[in-house]
Amino acid sequence: MKNITSKAPLADKQPKTLSLHDDVRIDNYFWMRLSDAQKLADIKDEQTKKVIGYLEEENTYHDQITASTKNFEKQLFEEMKGRIKEDDSSVPYKDNGYFYSTRFEIGMQYPIYSRQKDNVEAAEQILFNVNEMAKDFDYFQMGGLNISNDNKLAVFATDTVSRRQYFLRIKNLETGEIYKDIIENTSGGSVWANDNRTFFYTKKDPNTLRSEKIFRHVLGTPTSEDVEVFHEIDETFGTYVTKSKSNKYIIIGSYSTVSTEAQFLDADNPTGTFTMLQGRERDLEYSVSHFENDFYLLTNKDNATNFKLMKTPVSNTEKENWTDVIPHREDTLLEDFSIFKEYLVLEERTNGLNKVRIKRWDKSADYYLPFKEETYSVGVYSNPDFDTEIIRYSYNSMTTPASVIDFNMRDKSEQIKKEQEVLGGKFNKENYRSKRLWATARDGEKIAVSIVHHKDTKLDENTPLLQYAYGSYGYTIPDGFSTTRLSLLDRGFVYALAHIRGSEYLGRNWYEDGKMLNKKNTFTDFVDCSKYLIDNKYTSAKHLYAMGGSAGGLLMGAIINMNPELYNGIIAAVPFVDVVSTMIDDSIPLTTGEYDEWGNPNDKEYYDYIKSYSPYDQVKPKAYPNMLVTTGFHDSQVQYWEPAKWVAKLRELKTDDNLLLLRTNMEAGHGGASGRFDALKETAKDFTFLLLLEHKLAQNLGTS
Repeated sequence: MKNITSKAPLADKQPKTLSLHDDVRIDNYFWMRLSDAQKLADIKDEQTKKVIGYLEEENTYHDQITASTKNFEKQLFEEMKGRIKEDDSSVPYKDNGYFYSTRFEIGMQYPIYSRQKDNVEAAEQILFNVNEMAKDFDYFQMGGLNISNDNKLAVFATDTVSRRQYFLRIKNLETGEIYKDIIENTSGGSVWANDNRTFFYTKKDPNTLRSEKIFRHVLGTPTSEDVEVFHEIDETFGTYVTKSKSNKYIIIGSYSTVSTEAQFLDADNPTGTFTMLQGRERDLEYSVSHFENDFYLLTNKDNATNFKLMKTPVSNTEKENWTDVIPHREDTLLEDFSIFKEYLVLEERTNGLNKVRIKRWDKSADYYLPFKEETYSVGVYSNPDFDTEIIRYSYNSMTTPASVIDFNMRDKSEQIKKEQEVLGGKFNKENYRSKRLWATARDGEKIAVSIVHHKDTKLDENTPLLQYAYGSYGYTIPDGFSTTRLSLLDRGFVYALAHIRGSEYLGRNWYEDGKMLNKKNTFTDFVDCSKYLIDNKYTSAKHLYAMGGSAGGLLMGAIINMNPELYNGIIAAVPFVDVVSTMIDDSIPLTTGEYDEWGNPNDKEYYDYIKSYSPYDQVKPKAYPNMLVTTGFHDSQVQYWEPAKWVAKLRELKTDDNLLLLRTNMEAGHGGASGRFDALKETAKDFTFLLLLEHKLAQNLGTS
């Protein structure tokens, strides 16, 4: 490794010629790409040493540049940590005779999973103390906890690398014994059959990490004898296995961006043959639930762009037999549904806002839950109990901490089971203001921007404002509460969440208009929201900051190539920026499944379009904003070399003297650090960067 000084690192250039469709690209930093084998090898080869050396140089440079802010960064971390109830616990939920909950203890990074039999006053049985399990690892993630029907066994999943390649193991909950069986390279999920001896699970391709095979394991047999029951051979599809809420059926699902397929098997007959529900067709999507003699399907069949609810007899499941339960509506997106013995619960979105609709099967009731705030987030969750008149939902807004509420669907009474506590003694929701703005895009579309700020913050051209967005895969970022965000709001920042195209904020068409050959709408929407905020004196270019992660990091890369003059600072977290090279290379994890999101560049039309916005390919000699780029060395979603190459190219070509920092977590992947406090430390670093740019560190690091 080179001798480190405060001078920015300059990576070696090793030109590699890449050509397709008679177009030639020169990638000077292709050498930064390492295989998993190289990264995990005990003895590093010369290329691996060189790549790690470069990443360490960048980390050292980041630390040197931010050295003067370290005390404030620690202060900020303690401030954010101080708002968290460290000995917190979830609201217990009932499932098959037990009440399950998750809790944290003071000073501990990881959760403790426990249960109580029959009622919440019963003795606690600790199922897993993840703090003990994680103590020998730099990174540790537990997931996929799945309890057998007789409540005696649990399958659980662990990831110690952060590649989302989980090990499955089995624990005897009566004796505490963890069986020797270890199943490697899984998605983390599993499903028990009703015999309490058999479970199904999903294996990944070890290179592409595509979920591709479903296996059946029987207790007491070697994992090498597990039976493959399904292989998804189409590389543009992934697969998973789940179980109906009724406990009646095991369901294997296959999915791509625009098509789904399901097969089902009686859970009492785990060695039986799966039956196809409806074969895959391009542009036909459906998800499945079971109730009595029918399957219920959330689907876009018959050009139902915003989805509708249909049903079909279990005995006759082909699409010709599907009938409408909730018809398609042009103004309402049907996002999800939950089935109970006497009720059907629908989760809808109209004009950007969540709604929860409750219908009795006997048609004697049909109503919506009332919500009063201008913008908010609500979701139905943790309702495994089928025979109940109580639904549990969560509610929060940009100014209202999260609440967990039990609602009686019969008498419409409700009980708040838990309100998120914001410790530290300073938080009062009345001190904050939130509202929705509507910016006009260059093509006339109206884009919602949800903002929140302290009531004492003066809104003008001198106001610092952080604009955030994602804008891909139809994912809609909720207008939710954040305790960490208070550290910015209390220092005079405005936070703005732009609901740009590529999400489903305004329905499925809002997503369709921000993908494939319409992808640039995502970027121009964000820029047009920025211009709106500047023109209407919510901020100015000198005080405007932008942040996004993953596909939102691609967004950051695109906007600084398009309009760098609008932003004083950018945070791009695990950014997907080398779009052309990644989408061409089907050996890279997740590539083939992304063709219907971004387009397949092996087709020249898509190649040309993707190249025209790909941040890495579009870096030019010009001035860029101050930038902080973050990544994880073991990232399985966006490989670390994308942001590393991007920063190297920016260093080579940018004409300004603004900050450009790369921070690589050498122990983590796409989601960052695994411990709750370590994750807070990363947030503190990000916020310190923003406050440094806003010159508050040089003047007053306290609350303004």
